[in-house]
Amino acid sequence: MNHRSQLVRRAAAIGLSTVAVFGLHSTAAQAAPPADPEIKVVGGTPAKQGEFPFMVRLSMGCGGSLYAKDIVLTAAHCVDGSGPNTSITATAGVVDLQDSAAVKVKSTKVLQAPGYNGTGKDWALIKLEKPIENLPTLKIAENGDFDKDTFDVAGWGADKEGGQQQRYLLKAQVPFVDDATCKKAYSRLVDAEEICAGIMDTGGVDTCQGDSGGPMFRKDAGDEWIQVGIVSWGEGCARPGKPGVYTQVSHFAAEIKKGAAEL
Repeated sequence: MNHRSQLVRRAAAIGLSTVAVFGLHSTAAQAAPPADPEIKVVGGTPAKQGEFPFMVRLSMGCGGSLYAKDIVLTAAHCVDGSGPNTSITATAGVVDLQDSAAVKVKSTKVLQAPGYNGTGKDWALIKLEKPIENLPTLKIAENGDFDKDTFDVAGWGADKEGGQQQRYLLKAQVPFVDDATCKKAYSRLVDAEEICAGIMDTGGVDTCQGDSGGPMFRKDAGDEWIQVGIVSWGEGCARPGKPGVYTQVSHFAAEIKKGAAEL
């Protein structure tokens, strides 16, 4: 399976395009499934400043979201285990990574999903040395009510398979793909822990290398953003019949909350 990080498909950066597939996206060395495709947002368009203020870019080449003012939610394959870690820099508050207004905060500690071994359980939390007060957090889905319809994705990953990470944040929309259909594309899918999204017949829109760890989200009944997935893996980017695979946040909501409280 391909992670969507720099080394593996979805961990590096998000580039949006009309066709994209997710893979583990991080440059960190870790236990990963057999294949390592990278992912970015393919088939996407530029996001406007302030459109997704909860988006975070991580220095190892992954994306993330502000779960709390001082905690970033990302993918397990983007980090190298749990414990003290001051090597990660989180960049937030901008769509242009070179914008002088960017907020940059170092990490102090990492919690990788307990039991993570490269398959499923692809979530992690990064504690920041200080809170980012001026940006909103992104709440997570606590049940499966939002695991349907159309989702938004965003990231600084590649905008095409094999492409380079992006300076500007890209965004795209991808439709839900049911487990039975996704299982036909990926027999190794952990359907209880993962959720799929993409355009099955034509492809063309997806996350890609460098998008790993970033959020897949949608609006709730109150018109507020809610996170339903974490960019995890996929075969190539935006290929027909090969949707992006995301960590199903609702399945891990209780564990994520517990982990955040411990941090």
